[in-house]
Amino acid sequence: MDASLEKIADPTLAEMGKNLKEAMKMLEDSQRTEDENGKKSSGDIPGPLQGSGQDMVSLLQLVQNLMHGDEDEEPQSARIQNIGEQGHIALLGHSLGAYISTLDKEKLRKLTTRILSDTTLWLCRIFRYENGCAYFHEEEREGLAKICRLAIHSRYEDFVVDGFNVLYNKKPVIYLSAAARPGLGQYLCNQLGLPFPCLCRVPCNTMFGSQHQMDVAFLEKLIKDDIERGKLPLLLVANAGTAAVGHTDKIGRLKELCEQYGMWLHVEGVNLATLALGYVSSSVLAATKCDSMTLTPGPWLGLPAVPAVTLYKHDDPALTLVAGLTSNKPADKLRALPLWLSLQYLGLDGIVERIKHACQLSQRLQEGLKKVNHIKILVEDELSSPVVVFRFFQELPGSDPVPRAVSMPSAAPSAVGRERHCCDALNRWLGEQLRQLVPTSGLTVMDLEVEGVCIRFSPLMTAAVLGTRGEDVDQLVACAQSKLPVLTCTLQLREEFKQEVTATAGLLHVDDPNWPGIGVVRYEHANDDKSSLKLDPEGEKIHAALLKKLNELESDLTFKMGPEYKSMKSCIYIGMASDDVDISELVETIAVTAREIEENSRLLENMTEVVRKGIQEAQVQLQKANEERLLEEGVLRQIPVVGSVLNWFSPVQASQKGRTFNLTAGSLESTEHTYVYKVQGTGVTPPQTPTGTRTKQRLPGQKPFRRSLRGSDALSETSSVSHSEDLEKAEQLSGAPEPDTPEPGGPEPPPSTRAPQDAEQTGALRSGAQRPEDNRPQVEEPESLR
Repeated sequence: MDASLEKIADPTLAEMGKNLKEAMKMLEDSQRTEDENGKKSSGDIPGPLQGSGQDMVSLLQLVQNLMHGDEDEEPQSARIQNIGEQGHIALLGHSLGAYISTLDKEKLRKLTTRILSDTTLWLCRIFRYENGCAYFHEEEREGLAKICRLAIHSRYEDFVVDGFNVLYNKKPVIYLSAAARPGLGQYLCNQLGLPFPCLCRVPCNTMFGSQHQMDVAFLEKLIKDDIERGKLPLLLVANAGTAAVGHTDKIGRLKELCEQYGMWLHVEGVNLATLALGYVSSSVLAATKCDSMTLTPGPWLGLPAVPAVTLYKHDDPALTLVAGLTSNKPADKLRALPLWLSLQYLGLDGIVERIKHACQLSQRLQEGLKKVNHIKILVEDELSSPVVVFRFFQELPGSDPVPRAVSMPSAAPSAVGRERHCCDALNRWLGEQLRQLVPTSGLTVMDLEVEGVCIRFSPLMTAAVLGTRGEDVDQLVACAQSKLPVLTCTLQLREEFKQEVTATAGLLHVDDPNWPGIGVVRYEHANDDKSSLKLDPEGEKIHAALLKKLNELESDLTFKMGPEYKSMKSCIYIGMASDDVDISELVETIAVTAREIEENSRLLENMTEVVRKGIQEAQVQLQKANEERLLEEGVLRQIPVVGSVLNWFSPVQASQKGRTFNLTAGSLESTEHTYVYKVQGTGVTPPQTPTGTRTKQRLPGQKPFRRSLRGSDALSETSSVSHSEDLEKAEQLSGAPEPDTPEPGGPEPPPSTRAPQDAEQTGALRSGAQRPEDNRPQVEEPESLR
C-alpha cells in the first residue's frame, strides 16, 4: 500500500494517507480484523458501492479527483495551502477524536477532561487571560451567540421559567460597532430569536480619532437614551482589530462604561494575537480585562481544521451549562483535540515566533510603502496593528488627497463622484495585479465606505498558511512601485482622451469611471439610432471588426469589447497606458479604421443586389446585341450550309462585343477596348481608402501609438536622433518652393555642387508628388537628375 500511496500526484494526500495508516496501526495494534463474509454486493446500487468496496488508495484517488477536477479545466495551484507537518498533526487530531470516542465511558471521560483542561489552561496563559474558561466551536460567531445567551440568563433571572415574556417588558439591547464584520448582528438575532430593534449600531468617530473606532461619547448617549425608554443595555461587542482595517477600539474606556451600566463586554479581532508577544500596546492589553473574547488560532498559526476558541469568565456553572458553553458530551470536549496536539507540537516558542513573524511582515511592508510616492497608508498611526491597508492616490489641483467623511460644498458632487470611481477602478486593478505577481502575499481588495477601494495586507490571517516571507514583502513593494507610472499616466491621459474623442467626428466618448483604463469610445455609424439604447447588430459587427484590427497592430495597449454584463451598446474599452502614448494618433486610427470598416461592410451588403441587377442587365444587352447581329448578317447566313458558303465568299467584318461588370462602380462596361486596343478599360475610378488627416512618420522599430519625439525602445539614442533629423529635413524641403528646371543648353553646374543640388531637387520632386493638394501634372525628370 505504501507503493500505491507514492503514486498519488498530490503529495499532501499521499503524506496524509501515510500518517493516518501509521496512526491506525499503532492504536489498533493486532485488533484489526477483516470480515469479508459479511460483505455483499447489490446490483441495484450504481457507482463505487458495487462489489466488495474500495481500498484507501482508491478512496484518496477519488478525493483527489474531486478536489482538482478534470485536467482539461483551467490550471489551478497544486496545493491550496502550505500544509506543513503541524498541519498534519491537526488533521490527525480529527481521526484520533473519532477513534477515541470508541473507548469505554470512564476512560473517555478522563481523557476528554484532561484534553479540555490542558488546552484551556495553555490558551489562557498564552493570551494573558487568567482564570478563564474556554468554549471550542467551528463557526467563529457561534461563541458570541453563546455569550449573548449567557448574558440574557444572567440579567433576566426568570428567563428560564417565563421565557420571552420577560424580554417583552424590558427589551435587551446589544451594541455593535459600525465597523463590525458584516452580518454579525443579523446572525445574533437569528440565533437568539430576538427582533432586529434589539440591535444598536454605534457609529465611529467622524471628527477626532480614527474613523474606524467606536465613538465612545456617542455610545454613552445611546445607552442613556435606551435606559430612559425602558430598555436594558445587555452586551457590547468591541473590536481589537476591525475586520476591514485592523483598528482597535478604546477598550479601556469601553470597559468603564460597561461596569457603570452593568453590561457584558465581548472583544474580538485579529489584534488579540499580539497578546502572546512580549510587548503589547495598551489598547490591546486592556482586552484582558473584558468578560469574554474570541480567538482564531487556526489562521494565526497555520493550522487547518482547528476550532475557534471563546474565553470567558463566569462563576455559575449552571448558567454556562444552560447557555451551551459547557457540555457533558464527550464529542463536544473532543473538539479541542486537534488544537491540543498542535499546541504541543509547536510549543510556546513556535507559537510566539509565528505571531511575531506576521507582525514583522506588516511593519516591513509599512516601512517600504512609506518610501513609494502616490501610495497612501490608511493605518500608519496604528503602529501596533498587524494589518496594513493602502491605496493609490493622485493629487490633482484643488483636490484633497485624503478623502474625508465631511462633504465639500466647493466641489461639484458629480466631479467628486467621478474622481472617486476612477481612483477606485485603478486601485482595484492595482490590487489584482499585485495578487497575480505576488500570490504568497495574501492581498485582498476591499471597498471602504469613506476611503473607497483599498488593498489590505493581513499576514496574521494568511502568512502562516501561504508561507509569506520577508522577500515576498520586498517583491510586493517593488511591484507596486513598478505599476505607479502606468497608473499616474493613465489617470492623466483620461481627460486628454476624452477631449480628443469629443473633437473627432463619428466618435462618442462613453463615460465609464469604473473602467481602469484610458477610456471607452463608441463609433457612431450612419444607421445608428442615438436616441435608443437597444442592441445594434450592425454596430456590433463594426466594433468587432474594429477590435480585431486594433489588436493586429501589436501595440502596447489592450483593447476589449468591455465587460459582458454591460447592457449598453457595443464599445471599445482601451486599457492602461504608459507615458509615451500619442492620444491624437490613437483616436485618429480608431476613427479612420472604423470608417473604413463601415464602408467595406456596406459594399459587401450591397454586393448581392448589385450583382443580381448587373446580370439581368447583361442578359438584356446580350439578347439585344444578338438581335442586331441577325439583322446585320441576314437570314441566309443563319442556314448551316448556305451560311458557310456566303461567309467563305463574303466574310462579315463584325467586331466582337462583350460586357464586363465593374463591382466597384456597379455598372456594365463594353469589352471593345479589350479586343480592339488590347488594353483593359479603366471604368469608374474606385473610391479612395479613408486615410487620416495627417500621415504619421514612424521610426523603424517603433510601435504604433508611440510618440516619435521620445524615441523607441528598439533604437539607440544615436539612431533615433539621426532619423529625427532626416525627417525634419524632409519636411523642410517639402515645404520649400520647387526650383526651376535647368534648360538643356544651359551651363552645367560643377560636379562638386551637382550632387547636393540633385538630391535637393529629387527630394523636392518626391515630396511634391506626395502632397495631395498638388494636382498639377508631373514634369518629366530632367536629364541632369537622372
